[in-house]
Amino acid sequence: MIEIKNIVKTYRPNRGEAVTALDHVSLKFPENGLVFILGKSGSGKSTLLNVMGGLDNADSGEIIIKGKSSKDFSTGDFDSYRNTYLGFVFQEYNILEDFNVGANVALALKLQGRKATDEEINEILEEVDLAGFGKRKPNELSGGQKQRVAIARALVKNPEIIMADEPTGALDSKSGLQIMEIFDGLHDEGATIIMITHEMGVAKRAGRVMHIRDGMLTDGVFSAHTAGGDIK
Repeated sequence: MIEIKNIVKTYRPNRGEAVTALDHVSLKFPENGLVFILGKSGSGKSTLLNVMGGLDNADSGEIIIKGKSSKDFSTGDFDSYRNTYLGFVFQEYNILEDFNVGANVALALKLQGRKATDEEINEILEEVDLAGFGKRKPNELSGGQKQRVAIARALVKNPEIIMADEPTGALDSKSGLQIMEIFDGLHDEGATIIMITHEMGVAKRAGRVMHIRDGMLTDGVFSAHTAGGDIK
């Protein structure tokens, strides 16, 4: 489904030394399920997600998507990859504060070239446990509810892969658990969830975990994990 090969990304500030955020990273993701990339702040995990998602460009290396290399991608291919194949969920929610919940979802539908009907908006909101919240403004929502709106907007695409960058990082433990239960349901339905986190407790939910440190994967393979055990 998606594989990265020898990805290198270096940031060169105007002052100071260059920083290598990703140092020849290679990784092949499974066809489905919930997978985590675990690392401390500054380890390169968010940069890795942004490069894989086509939000940032690598200095070298390639992404293999359904057997096709990003080296052979046109601008249109990258647009299609981001707009139809992937769904993004970020820690900061990125929802529009001036729009109510229903309008936030409606805008995501329109960006996909689809008519935003009340029926479809309500179905999507129900999927993330926000039935009846369509008329509410973001300032009337808790952090967990805002994150569910962000997930709802990602689901509009019916994406094969959802990339989530610290989606529980700004939430209390109860809200974080509710968000993880939504992601559990999504991967049970066949979606691949690739999640970035620095929280060991969150990563323990996954069957596949990859550790990143100083821009390098620690072992190059996913470590297996079973409920109640330790992450290796």
